[in-house]
Amino acid sequence: MTLRTPIRARRARGLLATTLGAGILITGVAAATPAAAATPTVSCTSAKAGLAAKLKKDITAALATRKGTVAVGLYDRSTDTTCTLRASTAYDSASVVKVTVLSALLWDAQKAHRALTTREKSLATAMITKSDNASTSTLWKQLGLTKIRAFLTAAGMTQTKPGANGYWGLTQITVTDQQKLLKLLTARNAVLTDTSRAYVNKLMAGVVSGQRWGTPYGRPAGVSWHVKNGWLSRATHGWRVHSVGTFKGGGHDYAITVLTHGNSTMSYGITTIQGVAKVIHRDLAGS
Repeated sequence: MTLRTPIRARRARGLLATTLGAGILITGVAAATPAAAATPTVSCTSAKAGLAAKLKKDITAALATRKGTVAVGLYDRSTDTTCTLRASTAYDSASVVKVTVLSALLWDAQKAHRALTTREKSLATAMITKSDNASTSTLWKQLGLTKIRAFLTAAGMTQTKPGANGYWGLTQITVTDQQKLLKLLTARNAVLTDTSRAYVNKLMAGVVSGQRWGTPYGRPAGVSWHVKNGWLSRATHGWRVHSVGTFKGGGHDYAITVLTHGNSTMSYGITTIQGVAKVIHRDLAGS
């Protein structure tokens, strides 16, 4: 993006930072382009007899007629089940990075032995439950790249590359790292305290009704959910549409990440994600 004056540059950065995830077409910033490779296949392992084969078959079938590039991650702690597809392929994060931003904020506060301020709580609530972009930009700027990178290191999220110049929605994410983060949010660990984890999960369970699509789709009654979605259209790779979620109940404790780009519309991406989520919930419920 070429701009003639520093003022215009700052305005452009602010516009991009506040529109990412809101479905705005962005043409002036280069998109990440994953390297071409042979089409990968779904890989699943499980301690539960027959479950891995069933999941592999059903996830593959759910994606058989879908266009675009899809990455999938599943981890069920109860049956030691893992499924992956394109686990290390990088995607523009759009708004799913907001869970990372909140986790980094809490981690930094932990180090200072302090609770979040009233202002920080207000910004965090809007960022997660409404996917508010202005709140995200404020917290991203407050943290700065040094603290964000420090959190990623602590969390072992080595494949995540924070967006530069305030472009948090262009952070590069992978299924592998999103699943690492979701695992931190769902079990005791040395990175996030129980109080911090409970706070993130509370907000992810309180997203507004219009943003509860994606990975929660098809979950059985009685299974609790926590979700964060992201959506962004750019000149290359069409719509990015992502969903990360954690679920517990029915004898299972699991996390799902589905990242997509190359979608013709946001709705098309949502349908792809929900097709995958539906068979995962069904297969786990039947195991």
